[in-house]
Amino acid sequence: MRPKTPLQSKMPFAIDPRPMDGFVTAQAGGVAFASRAFRSLNLPGVCEANLPNLRKIEKGYTPGQMVESLSLACLVGCERVSDLDGLSADEAVAKMLGYKMPSSRTARDFLDAFHDPEQIVQAQKRAVERKQKAYIPKATPLQEGLLRVLGASARAVATKGSNVEMGTIDMDATIIESRKQCANVTYEGTRGFQPMVALWMEADAIVAVEFRDGNVPARMNPKACAVLAFQQLPKTIKRLAFRGDSANYDWDLLRWLRDEQRNEGPQGRIEFAISAMMSPELTSACAKLSDAQWTTFGTTEEDGTIRQAAEIAFTPTEPSEKSCTQALRFIGLRLLKPKGLTFADGSDRRFLALVTNSTNPEAAKVIQWHRQKAGTIEHAHDELKNALAAAALPSKRFGANAAWLTINAIAYNLASSIRAVVPDPELRTARLKALRFHLFQVAARVIRDRRKITIRFAASPSWMASMQAFCKQFPCRTQATG
Repeated sequence: MRPKTPLQSKMPFAIDPRPMDGFVTAQAGGVAFASRAFRSLNLPGVCEANLPNLRKIEKGYTPGQMVESLSLACLVGCERVSDLDGLSADEAVAKMLGYKMPSSRTARDFLDAFHDPEQIVQAQKRAVERKQKAYIPKATPLQEGLLRVLGASARAVATKGSNVEMGTIDMDATIIESRKQCANVTYEGTRGFQPMVALWMEADAIVAVEFRDGNVPARMNPKACAVLAFQQLPKTIKRLAFRGDSANYDWDLLRWLRDEQRNEGPQGRIEFAISAMMSPELTSACAKLSDAQWTTFGTTEEDGTIRQAAEIAFTPTEPSEKSCTQALRFIGLRLLKPKGLTFADGSDRRFLALVTNSTNPEAAKVIQWHRQKAGTIEHAHDELKNALAAAALPSKRFGANAAWLTINAIAYNLASSIRAVVPDPELRTARLKALRFHLFQVAARVIRDRRKITIRFAASPSWMASMQAFCKQFPCRTQATG
């Protein structure tokens, strides 16, 4: 008797070399649900209104179709522009969208339209006049239009969640490593770019991005991105706040946040907390406090380092100050090592500080509120670069890369809108990779019978019931096209 072959030493099937009949795709879930969200949120109309100079695109695509195609490609897992060719060849995807996805060549031409070499030349001239090596080119009209589309997508996300009355902007720069010849050396020593990203925390939506070269210091004019972020928020927001690291410790930004009669952006109070630059004077003010003035509010899990907070009597040398601006308040953070342990410099303590206008009398509570931004904006950076395609910049042209980053931010917002209403509560806070596994990477057959198109998913009845409930949250007219 022939011995039995172990189960995992054989394959229970043979591969049939013939492709399946009909229109079948493995990306049905992602295309079906992401495109439904994109259209239900009226983003095609927003694209047409804000990108009028792109209405006549080669190959006959509208701006709405191009932005939809690129953001959907990022959502379903494309890691670079060249991956679009696979979706472009998918006939089932074409039936589901009502048009054939653009090729990678068409997508690159679309992105290149956002580049204006004259803006680079002008920025370089301004840098030479100011004796600066770094510069930030002014956004082109098309880039400004695409940023307005981003803002519209963020406001649309908020309508899918609970009633959002608070607008907290968490802003930070991130490094995108790149081997492109145009990439500059960053402060970390790697070559790449260093864009600024602003997140509306309560809606988990990106409201503003500013693409920057890698050699641009994070502290270089953060006000511009912050102003745009607050301008993108709905007018119905009742309370405003801002949180940032020491890259935002900039006097232009601080004055703007403190001035309730600010010329740009919303009027009224903006509560803020920003990590302060530890100058010798500020460090000395922290060191002069007695042990009794420090209040312990926590310890680190690694080695038991104690966290302590205290009010600091510190008046910085401000370039200029209006009488109407709010007074600055400095809160110190002392990290105290347990006996016998030290930091790398041999000291048993380290001082940090933040500047704020918060009226909360408990300094520790202000520090904890400020630290919460690490779980929001850093998460957005991670999703943009590792789950979406922001890290694979498509061009040597600055404007094309700026547009690509903005489209990835729009894709991030689409994912947030889907998470906000998905029936499975475990997916409400899921990372994008988990969302793909459970919702997007589901195969289906597209069936056309006369003028009626239907999609049959390869999924369980319970999954289908959940997705029918999901679709009700994104109402959209059904009508066969082409």
